[in-house]
Amino acid sequence: MSKTQDKATQQFETLFFAPARAYGSLSLEYYEKLLSAQLDAFRSYSDLSLAQARAWVDVKDSEGLKQVLETQQKAVKELGERLQGDTKKVVDLSQEFLQKGQQLTEQNVKAASAATK
Repeated sequence: MSKTQDKATQQFETLFFAPARAYGSLSLEYYEKLLSAQLDAFRSYSDLSLAQARAWVDVKDSEGLKQVLETQQKAVKELGERLQGDTKKVVDLSQEFLQKGQQLTEQNVKAASAATK
């Protein structure tokens, strides 16, 4: 290849391919973490719901009903706390993604301006 072709290939790599790979990697990392958080939350909510359903099925008398109602209140409180924690986790992931995306953009702008000089 000639020097001109090498330089053009290098600039194309610097301006397009490298930033696209970096952003793709960042996006993949974000969605992997997000999906993992969602699956954990779904598993937790499902386990809690199934436990409550089993408790209701086992009610045989007024004492059993009283116990189920008490555990129901605890479960609602636990669910609220879990939901709050899961929401914070998703917000934190999104903020991290945004910050890393901004850093990546700044790096790409610097690399592009250096490559075109």
